[in-house]
Amino acid sequence: MTETPEDSAAQGAATPGAPPSKVAITIVTYNRPTFLDELLESISRMSTPPWRVVVVDNASTDHTQEVVARWAERLPADVLVNALQETNTGGAGGFSVGTQVALDLGADWIWLMDDDVEVLPDALEKLAPWMERFKVIHGRRYDFDGSPFYWQARFNEWLGVPLPYSVKDFDRGGYAVTNSGTFEGMLVHSSVPHLIGLPDPRFFISWDDATYAWLASRFTEVVYVDEFVLQRKREQKQVNLGVRHLNDGSPLFRFHVIRNRAHVGKYFAEHGQLSRVGFGLGTALTLAKEVFRLVVVQHTLRGVGDLARGFRANRAIWRDSSWRPMPPVPAAGHQEATDGR
Repeated sequence: MTETPEDSAAQGAATPGAPPSKVAITIVTYNRPTFLDELLESISRMSTPPWRVVVVDNASTDHTQEVVARWAERLPADVLVNALQETNTGGAGGFSVGTQVALDLGADWIWLMDDDVEVLPDALEKLAPWMERFKVIHGRRYDFDGSPFYWQARFNEWLGVPLPYSVKDFDRGGYAVTNSGTFEGMLVHSSVPHLIGLPDPRFFISWDDATYAWLASRFTEVVYVDEFVLQRKREQKQVNLGVRHLNDGSPLFRFHVIRNRAHVGKYFAEHGQLSRVGFGLGTALTLAKEVFRLVVVQHTLRGVGDLARGFRANRAIWRDSSWRPMPPVPAAGHQEATDGR
């Protein structure tokens, strides 16, 4: 990937501009109608509204569809798109579907977010100048208590794990280049899936977003910008380790965070980036981190069995000779994403 003269000459933070007209906010939700309602309320207060709001309901069993129907009437006609699923495909499956729906509608940008955040009113104005320069963008988030949420991650490619880095990296013109990402606010240009495919639903949860941004970074710059655009709403048990915060985790998360290491490794291998020794060490460190999370954050060792099950599933994926990466989405007239232009 070659840096353009505009990149190397960038000085100072971006200045406000007019947001692109076809921004689709894509939300994945499952049995959290209160969070979804609050998120849609925040979207209705945006000073520059999105072009479409795609709600992927992962077969919720509560009154989530009532919330969706109510907001379909309150928002301008045809803005809200109800993508109700027959089964729960996890965050990864939901974002895969939501991205495809947004592309089919003709979106130029797809803003992927979980249901437990709120959008700040001037978010798109803050992101607009960055959207003129880059194709994969993360804005900053406030935590549930109003403090800045800590997320700065960059893949160490030898270990195959994202490691934290300092916010001092924002000194470079108000943004930092990364190769990792989160679907709690990843903003993706519509050309990107034509190069790397849709988010991979096989992950179900965990590693899907980090891997998607890593794949995108093979073709274009992925950036983290010093602009607050979201606020997290869900309170979690959390331990501040200084260099990062460590939240609690569910049994489903523990299983997938180990199982999905194999999917990450397969993608690394596809791109000639896999070091068996380094990646194995990264997996061992991931396992140690999850045991540490259990002990320090959740004060238990119950859950080690989830990690063991994940490891067995991990080995099965490694042995699967039929595994293939997600194929690029067939192009439909979108410009290519090359070095952010």
